[in-house]
Amino acid sequence: MTLVSSFATLLQELSPVLTSPSFDTFFTLMTGWVFARRRTVTRMIEAADAVGQKHHSSFHRLFAAAAWSRDELGLAVFRLILPWANHAGVVFLTVDDTLARKRGLKVHGAGMHYDPLISSRRKALTSWGHSWVVLAVCLRFPFLPKTYFSLPILFRLYISKQTLEKKKLDPKTYRTRSELAVEITTWLCGASPDVRFHLIGDSAYGGKSVLTALPLNCDLTSKMDLQARLYDPPPSRQPSQKGRTRKRGARRPTPKQMLAQSRGRRVTLNLYGRQDRVRIVDTVAHAHHAPARPLRVVAVEAITGQRPTQAFFSTRHDASAEDVLTWYSSRWSIEVMNHDSKGHLGFEEPQGWTPQAVERTAPTAMLLYSLIVLWFAQRGHRLYRPLRRPWYTTKQHASFADMLATLRDASLRQFLSETPARKRGSRKVQRLLIITAKLAA
Repeated sequence: MTLVSSFATLLQELSPVLTSPSFDTFFTLMTGWVFARRRTVTRMIEAADAVGQKHHSSFHRLFAAAAWSRDELGLAVFRLILPWANHAGVVFLTVDDTLARKRGLKVHGAGMHYDPLISSRRKALTSWGHSWVVLAVCLRFPFLPKTYFSLPILFRLYISKQTLEKKKLDPKTYRTRSELAVEITTWLCGASPDVRFHLIGDSAYGGKSVLTALPLNCDLTSKMDLQARLYDPPPSRQPSQKGRTRKRGARRPTPKQMLAQSRGRRVTLNLYGRQDRVRIVDTVAHAHHAPARPLRVVAVEAITGQRPTQAFFSTRHDASAEDVLTWYSSRWSIEVMNHDSKGHLGFEEPQGWTPQAVERTAPTAMLLYSLIVLWFAQRGHRLYRPLRRPWYTTKQHASFADMLATLRDASLRQFLSETPARKRGSRKVQRLLIITAKLAA
């Protein structure tokens, strides 16, 4: 198996962050990752038709022992995304955590974590596995201007206190998910000091630990509690004033009280693929846990539809309420990315259990997701031919499954067109057809 030259060129841009032997192994595994049905290292070797080229342990060592940095690789992918993502001088980021289910008590960092797929509103259930905090670039492409994509670039493995105790690891190394999100966001902002970032996360990433710790070149939009305490800006200190300077001004109504005390504005919002009539009340206020930073606070009550009453905020206090709601709605793209990375790229399937293997293998699946979507935006959307399905006439654009299928199709077509169907070439074509049949079985 070989990858189409346009995608191979994209992969070649990542070569500076790996040694030459490591990049050759990486390229082979990416080829296998695209074509394999199950994403274990040995299945990738088979799918890439690399069995016997070198010892299989060398492919495992790429993740378990080779000298390369996961963050540097993510930063290299970010540089490829940046020309597409710089919208009016701002790069939008989304952050979320996702569960990768695992088996085995000796797997590094594995523990019991909340599992949203088997939980209900009444009962929270847990599963054994890894909890990953993922930072992604949120953007739209010209070929699909109304759809947001989250392209993951940086990752951190969350290890619970209980897991640290069982593994007899240093408890001082414990970091909450929000602290890990701040860590990777700060690292990215420091690596790109000339770029203005805007982070979007749900309520888990909108608290004090994130809002008060973000770098100066990063804004934040998140969800707010309806009973959140809000204040006016702190008054200036008077010449004859005694005692310490006040940190907060006069108390303001909570978001819930804002809706009760004001008629607000009635607008129609086109978010999440549907139109809803809502009532909006917004203001500029200061949060209790971050009194020095003004926030645009937006309270929303549904008039049509069944959406619950909610409140949001943004450190871009000069933005409109509609902007804040549009920014937050783009966060859903990272949920779609989590789903597609697990369903189509085997994010949960690698079997490594040592620290470095765990820390590197699963994130590589999401980096490959970013590269495939980026390739489709550059070249693949011109090659995409939707299948004719009389029973499915409402589909309007390519899904990630279609993007992956287009990459496979383009790679196979190029290989067949470049291989003469005679002498040694005929044997290559026969071998390709056999491998393809095995992968499809």
